[in-house]
Amino acid sequence: MDQHIETIVVGGGQAGLSVGYHLRRKGRPVLILDDRARTGDNWRRHWDTLRLYSPARYDGLPGMRFPGPGRAFPTKDEVADYLEAYAARFELPVEHGVRVTALSGDGDGYVLDCGDRRFTADNVVVATGTFGTRAYVPPFAGDLDPAIVQLHSTDYLRPDQLPPGPVLVVGASHSGADIAVEAAREHHTILSGRPTGQIPVPLESRRARAAFPVLWFLARRVFTLNTPIGRKMRPEIRTHGGPLLRVQADDLAAAGVERVTERVAGVRDGRPVLDGGRVLDVAAVVWCTGFRQDFGWIRLPVLGDDGWPLEERGVVPSSPGLYFTGLAFQSAFASMLVGGAGTDAEHVVRYLAATRPVRAARTPRQSAPGR
Repeated sequence: MDQHIETIVVGGGQAGLSVGYHLRRKGRPVLILDDRARTGDNWRRHWDTLRLYSPARYDGLPGMRFPGPGRAFPTKDEVADYLEAYAARFELPVEHGVRVTALSGDGDGYVLDCGDRRFTADNVVVATGTFGTRAYVPPFAGDLDPAIVQLHSTDYLRPDQLPPGPVLVVGASHSGADIAVEAAREHHTILSGRPTGQIPVPLESRRARAAFPVLWFLARRVFTLNTPIGRKMRPEIRTHGGPLLRVQADDLAAAGVERVTERVAGVRDGRPVLDGGRVLDVAAVVWCTGFRQDFGWIRLPVLGDDGWPLEERGVVPSSPGLYFTGLAFQSAFASMLVGGAGTDAEHVVRYLAATRPVRAARTPRQSAPGR
């Protein structure tokens, strides 16, 4: 038998929890479906030394500040524990271990298939990830010599996963730079990829601390879809990654990282080869090549040619009751930061509450045979 919930949120990270918080405050029924075993597990799986790129005072979700010193940069495990505590404090209804495999329309509502379970909902908020959920590795990676260890940044945890010998890190945004500096402590490390720029001052310097209120203002109020510079930034951020943050060009040089701006273009004799033809004899490759949006499970015509949802600040005009939140640069640069998730979630919930009135409770129906 189908289970009906007025609003279902798909994804229990910072964006999904923020939506749940705002819906609960408005007294609207909600259920958050999360495919992880615990709230925060999406953060726990990252590499061991990952820390946020914003101080704790800017990392809180609606209604609850981030604990600890405001100037500290939280670790990934501290973020995970904070999200778990947040869900508990506000008694957010999260069901773990539930993966939505298909979302389809059902009259003026929606059906969510989850393996041996099925839900119906008047409204659905998709909050499954900032840049996407499918780790991207170029197709030619399969042609590399099997002796070369390959890891995507989602699989990399610590340097002891890397065998002796040179290491190639592909992708020169902030995650690639962070991992390259760490790998360079024990390996000759090559970092390949086009420059993405860097913030003007070192992230953890006194100057950065003094400038952070201004940077935060820019991220929330200036680099937005309401300004020409923000509209120009969004496609760059979504396709090429953000600027260098904690680790900058001088840090890479000081660590002995060999920086090449040529792309890894293919494979020759089982080895990676750069655009200019240089063949790299390496023992391992760490692919910091990002993610791709994977919304193939959404059986509705709501995606653009680039694979991103056709939404306006999270609202899908063509499908009333369907929303997205937590997307990279959804409304502003801050959308992709933990502390920016609440703003977009609040907008979506405000719109939902104003345009989707509470409906009479549905009578649960029997699923079709074979469901």
